[in-house]
Amino acid sequence: MSIAQALTIAGSDNGGGAGIQADLKTFQELGVYGMTIITAIAAQNTTGVQGVFPISYEGIAQQLDSTGDDFQPTAVKTGMLYSAEIIKLVAEKWQQYGWSNLVIDPVMVAKGGAPLLQQEAVQALITELLPHALITTPNIPEAELLTGMSILNLSQREEAARRIVQMGSTYALVKGGHDEGSGMIVDVLYDGQSFHYLENVRVVTRHTHGTGCTYSAAITAELAKGSTVLAAVTTARAFIQAAIEDELGIGDGHGPTNHFAYQRRLRGEQ
Repeated sequence: MSIAQALTIAGSDNGGGAGIQADLKTFQELGVYGMTIITAIAAQNTTGVQGVFPISYEGIAQQLDSTGDDFQPTAVKTGMLYSAEIIKLVAEKWQQYGWSNLVIDPVMVAKGGAPLLQQEAVQALITELLPHALITTPNIPEAELLTGMSILNLSQREEAARRIVQMGSTYALVKGGHDEGSGMIVDVLYDGQSFHYLENVRVVTRHTHGTGCTYSAAITAELAKGSTVLAAVTTARAFIQAAIEDELGIGDGHGPTNHFAYQRRLRGEQ
């Protein structure tokens, strides 16, 4: 039996709500075999990040080679890459092993405000890795860092998506969750020619830790199964909406989303 395989290159979240852990949960829920390259270990809980401990360059390189020598992922996502050195390594190995369907979640800042990407690494992400991306999925603050522009409304989100595509990403998905100006969240997907808008009702909750990781992981899983980008993003948006709406209520701060929710809804379970 052939099964779709997806690889995530990201950091570890011991709390299980984001990073590698969220990616694997999402892959599993969507019927995809998941593999991991761990770039850093974050000591964190729902109240914040207490420390970030990078994996050595050699350790990441060996993980990439071990994966590339034996596995055939049909989609790959990146999350927290931490440094310019690691970004350049990932870009090099990406080309060496001829992987496809790269999803870049440009993880830069944690929910509580802690930086997760070194400042000099932003330019490396733009020049070294982003040109290989099938789709890049920033939230509004991340899109501002990538493009150098202020994003205060929908038209500026559209312009940011255009600029990210001009940088080399085939598609750009600028998420609207940080725009608190309306009761609806509008995510903007741009394919280089036209825009698609994904609208969902805003859920007022503090349990949103890992939404970006989970959203991009769901896109990756669907691409691994052969979906088009628009179909993958549409399914992923439904997945994360369910995960936010059916909250778990874990932790005293920004709690994790509910990775069980989407499939339970499809099965008609409460």
